[in-house]
Amino acid sequence: MRDFFAFRIQHRSSREGVLLYSRRLFQQFLVDAFSMVEAARLKYVYSKQRQFRAEIYKGLKDAIMNGEIEASSLGKRIVLPATFTRGPRYMIQNYQDAMAICRSIGYPDLFITVTCNPQWEELKRYCKENNLKPEDRPDMVCRLFKAKLDILIKDIQKNRIFGTSRAVIYTIEFQKRGLPHAHILLFLAQEHKFPGSDDIDNIISAEIPDQTLDPEYYQAVKAFMMHGPCGIANKNSPCMENGVCTRHFPKKFVEFTTIDQNGYPLYRRRNDGHTIEVSGIHLDNRYVVPHNKFLLMKYGAHINVEWCNQSRSIKYLFKYVNKGSDRVTASFYSTSTLPNSNSIIDEVKMYYDCRYISPCESAWRIFAFDIHYRRPSVERLSFHLPDEQPVIFEDQDNLQRTVDKATIKESMFIAWFQANTDYEAARQLTYNNFPTEFVWKRSLRIWEPRKTNTVIGRLFFIPPSADLVLSDDELSELTLIEIEQILNSNGKTL
Repeated sequence: MRDFFAFRIQHRSSREGVLLYSRRLFQQFLVDAFSMVEAARLKYVYSKQRQFRAEIYKGLKDAIMNGEIEASSLGKRIVLPATFTRGPRYMIQNYQDAMAICRSIGYPDLFITVTCNPQWEELKRYCKENNLKPEDRPDMVCRLFKAKLDILIKDIQKNRIFGTSRAVIYTIEFQKRGLPHAHILLFLAQEHKFPGSDDIDNIISAEIPDQTLDPEYYQAVKAFMMHGPCGIANKNSPCMENGVCTRHFPKKFVEFTTIDQNGYPLYRRRNDGHTIEVSGIHLDNRYVVPHNKFLLMKYGAHINVEWCNQSRSIKYLFKYVNKGSDRVTASFYSTSTLPNSNSIIDEVKMYYDCRYISPCESAWRIFAFDIHYRRPSVERLSFHLPDEQPVIFEDQDNLQRTVDKATIKESMFIAWFQANTDYEAARQLTYNNFPTEFVWKRSLRIWEPRKTNTVIGRLFFIPPSADLVLSDDELSELTLIEIEQILNSNGKTL
């Protein structure tokens, strides 16, 4: 269904299409189209709840010993899986992957926010040729933003505009008016970091340029990088809440860039007399949003560049872990932690109820553009106690045949033990570091020596309520012999 809609909304000069020139009706078509796609995916997940069940391998063997042969008598229900894009488990897994990169490489160095500009010359030219407005073609807005975002990532990784990068992560969000924007985290190599105030000033500016010396740069800052007016000058600004700007503007005048005790930078904002008139009010350096001149001039959009050196940026990047998907109204749901609560928590229904989708998000998802991007890749490592690996089976499956399947007995964790037997180099690596030198062949269910690419390993998170309580850091330091001793021990609580 998604492929058909992606084919249907392509612009073709050889054939006139009423749909692409329907303006608001085209927006409605995009929203309805993706609603159908997502509803079909959720319906598939929801309908399989009664057929697919998950049970640990040991539990199946116990059931066979007790005479159970029908799969419908065992197992627990599967809820909205992590493979469903934008679902709560999907967001949590991506957050954990980002934290794994942070653990392996270190804190991010730059936090870049790129916002789509509906007045880009390419889009204006296209709309003029077809007698349309940018809001009439959300698909073109998304395609142009994706193209520019790909070039920006290429500038960062291959052209090295900030130096050699070790990792890049970004996530896509959509404003309430629908325009997409990207939050990018950049991890730089040790020799290209910006530890000092002068280094930060070389790449980040929070001042108004001289209009006579660089008029183009001045106009770009005026058009894209000025906040407000707000505060006393405009108490009705959208950023105002209880008489205070939620973005903490205006800032203070500062002669030199410094880092406060919490690790946040205070950028240089000199009182040099330069101002920009916005809505009849003259704004000075205190209202300038930090930016990079090269990115601002090349891409002609609001691009906020911030220096950072802490993991809080990743938490902001994946704030939807707690926020959830966009909704048109707030709802309250009962949880399993409530006393005397025996009702089933329907995560599919919780996700789908009051779901808000904008035309731009619909077009972005129909084109199957990335919602999350990260380089290098992260290999998620599962582990389990002996004979307790998860097994997926259907109601009509015979339990004996399910247990006898080779793929059931050859989990990623068990194959790691075999790799330690087969390869001497494998014995020098912890399980957490294993993917850096070995690749998991999913179809063959074996580990093989890695030839190319850089991959970071990450152990699945264990909640404190689990029987086996062991942190990722503790597991990452264990050797093969130590894990064997743990798995062979009688007690489960560690």
